[in-house]
Amino acid sequence: MGTGMMRQLLPPDLPANLAGHLTAVGQEPVCANWAELDPAHRSAFVAQLQSLDWPLIGAMRQRVLAVRKHSEADRPTQFSLEQASTPPCLRLRDGGNPIPPAVAAARGTAALAAGRVGAILVAGGQGSRLGFDGPKGLYEIGPISGANLFEILCGKLVAVSRRHGAAVPLAIMTSSATDAATREFLARRNRFGIPEDRLLFFRQHDLPALNDTTGIMLRDAPGHIAMAPDGHGGMLGSLAEAGGLEWFARQGVDHIISFQIDNPLAMPLDAEFLGYHLLTDSEFTPQVVPKTDPAERVGVVVTSDGTTRIIEYSDLPAELAAARLPDGRLKFHAGSIAVHAFTRGFLERTAGQADALPLHMAHKAVPFIDGSGQAVTPTAPNAYKFERFLFDLMPLARTVTLVEVDPAEGFAPLKNAPGAAADTADHVRAAMVAHARRMLGRAGVMVADEIPVELAADRIIDADDIATCLPPGSTITEPQVIGT
Repeated sequence: MGTGMMRQLLPPDLPANLAGHLTAVGQEPVCANWAELDPAHRSAFVAQLQSLDWPLIGAMRQRVLAVRKHSEADRPTQFSLEQASTPPCLRLRDGGNPIPPAVAAARGTAALAAGRVGAILVAGGQGSRLGFDGPKGLYEIGPISGANLFEILCGKLVAVSRRHGAAVPLAIMTSSATDAATREFLARRNRFGIPEDRLLFFRQHDLPALNDTTGIMLRDAPGHIAMAPDGHGGMLGSLAEAGGLEWFARQGVDHIISFQIDNPLAMPLDAEFLGYHLLTDSEFTPQVVPKTDPAERVGVVVTSDGTTRIIEYSDLPAELAAARLPDGRLKFHAGSIAVHAFTRGFLERTAGQADALPLHMAHKAVPFIDGSGQAVTPTAPNAYKFERFLFDLMPLARTVTLVEVDPAEGFAPLKNAPGAAADTADHVRAAMVAHARRMLGRAGVMVADEIPVELAADRIIDADDIATCLPPGSTITEPQVIGT
């Protein structure tokens, strides 16, 4: 379709500035069904279009057209993977580290007790992939309690605050799809006891999906552009726009730890982890797990020529993903689990850099309406979605420290619907029960075979807390939640 023909699609009553934006970036076809809209829907459509970042959409369309022209994947080209290696890791609970675990734990404990640590919970995702209608954070995952992900992860912050006598300021990132329900749930539950002035909500941005051939924005209704959240990397820009970095500063926070809503075993405020971050003067400290299967869908941390970054699993060529070291480990074995510690100063510095987080493209099947207004549900990818990854900040950090955690103790992601090979609710619940049984064992409490147990997230951090509930030598013979 030629430019002149596309311009004929623009309705005469469209605001002049908006018509100029549409024409400048070749998006006139989105107005194809304008005549069918009543005044209220026209007004809403204009409001949505006026809210878009038109220079960014123009750049996104050029990316789509370039991929079509050159048939190139959206892979990093400025970094030689062949010359890269996995940087050394400090290991949580491992006596072989140059920094003794007890020393690290003491340093982290002091920071928590002084109120110098804040947290960001990334909770913009919906539960649609799980067959759940609502924010993923409301998905009930507790194997006995039925507690949802918000209850478990916010409960962990409450337990840390109670132990150290200092509140942990928490910012929760929502999305347009999850914001209202998340706020309502937290208010109904009285924020789990988190003081109102220590809780901040902020919302990530949405970006349009573009047709994979023309680069035209798809519509999911005659007067509405199909939008999707801009990825966990949208956290930084959205937090800065909401005044979140200043909010953390007013709270006395110097270090911020981000983590995601889908991992109920996450231990973002582990004192030893925080201590390694502090004692190494690190600006960016990710938790990693040892990757053993080349096909495992986690990004890996690599370093080359003094630069450290995370390469997404989809950007790692299969032959390099499978490459092994002489000792049998994968060459790239440090798998990222999206738990990151940052200095507040680092986030302030990078928030001011417009190009700090590049856009990544993902080829997806996106439902849309065609030019005649008919709904189409594609069975193959038909569009590109765009998102930013928070870990792309890593090359900008002056110092990076990797801390390896045992996946059995800190990584049980809820990703897939029942029936999938991994990362389903059944897998996560089994991991939570196994974790609880091990911790009870360390506290000298026996659990009868096949008996499920669960730890109350807002009460139990480690074996020391269990001792306040059950004396060593106790035996559990019935399913129960320890700490309630």
